[in-house]
Amino acid sequence: MFGQSKLGAICYYVNDIDKTEAFYRDALGLAIQRMEGEDGDWLIAQTANEVELLFFKQESRPGNTPIIVFDLPDGGIDDVVAALSEKGVTIVTPVSHAPGGWSAEIADPDHHQISMYQSEEVPRTLK
Repeated sequence: MFGQSKLGAICYYVNDIDKTEAFYRDALGLAIQRMEGEDGDWLIAQTANEVELLFFKQESRPGNTPIIVFDLPDGGIDDVVAALSEKGVTIVTPVSHAPGGWSAEIADPDHHQISMYQSEEVPRTLK
C-alpha cells in the first residue's frame, strides 16, 4: 500500500512550542512557520526534500514520536556536531561509525533524538 508513496510529514508532540521553534530555527537553521489552530499554535518546517516536520503541543516524552535522520551529502559531520555543541545542543551520540559512513545523534528540548548521517565517501570535516 505505501510502497509507492513518498513520506510527506513527520509529526512531533512537544511540551513547549516556543522552545521547539527556537531550537529548530536557531540551532538547526530550519525555516519555521507558526500556524494558528483551534487547540493552539503549531509549527511546520519544510525540509529540502519536501518532507514537512510538524510540531503540536501535547504531552511529550522520548519514545512517543519518531526519530528523523538528516543526510549530510557533502560530509562535514564533525563540523556540524562541533557547531551544534557550541550552540549548547545536547549531543546524545558523538560521531560514530555507521554502516557505510558516520552518524551522530542530538536531542531537542523535549529530548527527542535527531540523527545525522554521512557517507564514508565524503570528508568528515570541510574546514
